[in-house]
Amino acid sequence: MSYRKFQADYLFDGYNLLNEEQVLITKADGTIEKIIHPGEAGEEVEKLKGLLSPGFVNCHCHLELSHLKGRTPMKSGLVEFVLFVVSQRKNDPVEIMDCIKSAEEEMLAAGIIAVGDICNTSDTLTQKSGKHLAYYNFIELAGWLPDQAHKRFDSGRSLYDQFAKMAGSEDHLSLSPHAPYSVSNPLWKLLRTRFPQKTITIHNQESAAEDAYFISGHGELTEMYRKMEIETKHFSGTGTRSLPYYLPLLGQAQNIILVHNTYTSAGDLSMANKFSRNLFFCLCPNANLYIENRLPDIPEMIRLNANIVIGTDSLASNLQLSVLEEMKTIKKYFPEIELSRLLKWATSNGARALQLENELGDFKKGKKPGLVMIESGGKELIDKDSRCRRIL
Repeated sequence: MSYRKFQADYLFDGYNLLNEEQVLITKADGTIEKIIHPGEAGEEVEKLKGLLSPGFVNCHCHLELSHLKGRTPMKSGLVEFVLFVVSQRKNDPVEIMDCIKSAEEEMLAAGIIAVGDICNTSDTLTQKSGKHLAYYNFIELAGWLPDQAHKRFDSGRSLYDQFAKMAGSEDHLSLSPHAPYSVSNPLWKLLRTRFPQKTITIHNQESAAEDAYFISGHGELTEMYRKMEIETKHFSGTGTRSLPYYLPLLGQAQNIILVHNTYTSAGDLSMANKFSRNLFFCLCPNANLYIENRLPDIPEMIRLNANIVIGTDSLASNLQLSVLEEMKTIKKYFPEIELSRLLKWATSNGARALQLENELGDFKKGKKPGLVMIESGGKELIDKDSRCRRIL
């Protein structure tokens, strides 16, 4: 059996930065064997400068929107962003496929090993069939008109079956709601039958307009529906913010990923955190700044000891697909957050959220999590000069 031995300046095992210098032993294919003291490692140890980490997990992406890079207006607010993306859905199929391929290659080069990817179309099927990355495919359903619920659900089930056939399994695949303001009560009822044993994701409180609409039934979202020619007479508001209203509907899910949380209040964060031990708050800071020019209350999430993971969103709302760049942004605005916490969000927490913890996320024996080196020209490992490269 052929082995490789790695010794870096710093070693993060998926949970902690190890205090003493250690050597990571892997099989030739990247399967983890053990971590040992340098004195026990013998010869042929590969010496690396920087920090050695398991591969990164991108818990929220829209790979199928990669062709929109550089085309969407920045800091326009969620409503204008959604209207633009909807108007650009139909595009040249060849360009879409080429951009999907390039975006996946970008993620591979950025040290990403697994992706939670939102799917509204079958556009990514061909690229994913190559199995270059591990994917949890979230077949996203939206339908605000109650009388369209069965039609939307059947369409989502058909797309679900295509992804299951491609993967040869229904593992790491689910039917998930787009957002609370785009899923009618009848569609929720149909979706909930498919939640058990699955990770379910939803865009949560990405704009102030979402909560305003749920409280009163009025506001910016009403104008968005008007422009999209969607009738809203069936909804008059709930008298409460969106998260307390819909979160109980997710109770049958194995794991829950709430994405963005840009306007989630401290009270809502606390309520959601108590709802389930398997609820994760997904941070996509660069997309938050791109669309709403605002970040979620990350310090409050930390104070609550919440499960946090990291996503990139899409190239329609980001300049790149890099978990390291997301960590840089978090560190820039919240410099007090320690490195080991950021790395845990990017590795073992992400693997657990996507139900991939038996395969990825840490350096436990038998796993094949990928190896990433983080290097920096500055004083800090995570700063504006940081870069990463994939080792295995």
